[in-house]
Amino acid sequence: MRYYKPHEIARELHISTSALRHYESWGVVPIPERAANGYRLYTVVHLAYFRCLRTMFAGFGVAVTCDVLRHIQKSDMDSAFWLVNKEQASLHHEKEVADQTLALLQDSELAILAGKKLKNRMNIGEAAALTDVQASAIRHWEKEGLLTPDRDPENGYRVFTSTHIRQILLIRTLRRTVYFLDNMREIVQAVEHHSMEKAKRVTEDALLSIHERNRRQIYGVHQLVELCKEAGLETQR
Repeated sequence: MRYYKPHEIARELHISTSALRHYESWGVVPIPERAANGYRLYTVVHLAYFRCLRTMFAGFGVAVTCDVLRHIQKSDMDSAFWLVNKEQASLHHEKEVADQTLALLQDSELAILAGKKLKNRMNIGEAAALTDVQASAIRHWEKEGLLTPDRDPENGYRVFTSTHIRQILLIRTLRRTVYFLDNMREIVQAVEHHSMEKAKRVTEDALLSIHERNRRQIYGVHQLVELCKEAGLETQR
């Protein structure tokens, strides 16, 4: 059996030997045997674990990656793959939200509201009915500074315009995803200041990040499959 010294694996993966020890201490790779002099004896399986670990970090994050590899150590390939599947489904949802947001920003006539009457000035009840959003949610978003509706000078009631309707639709879409929460305020405020190109740019940049993460996840899944082969899990099927 071929054994690898820590510095050989560290050099191949462009990390430090101390990083290898940290990963081992996390319980995400099998405990290696020791030589007579106490040195770790890493095998090709350990190399596959470390390679998979490093590759999956970029697409799935540390916590999920560690959970996945702990399942692999228990020969529970299905649980590991379902964790990966859940993360990929979540990322797909992020892309759908990004696509919907971009489409909404490009919809200058708000065709999404086809069949509904869009007035120049609306009260909160009309805005809520038009966007299928609870009035209480609109008030909450106003309190958070995401919306700044006009006020009727005579009675002080909120007055909503087509710009506010677009903002409400955007918030309704963006609040469904954690990924966009950091960008939501910037996008909504850009719409308020009629900076549609800026709002589109922020959304397009976020979409590029989603594409990049998707590629990294695919790379990570590939290394996970290779790890399963090295660990002999696929031969059990």
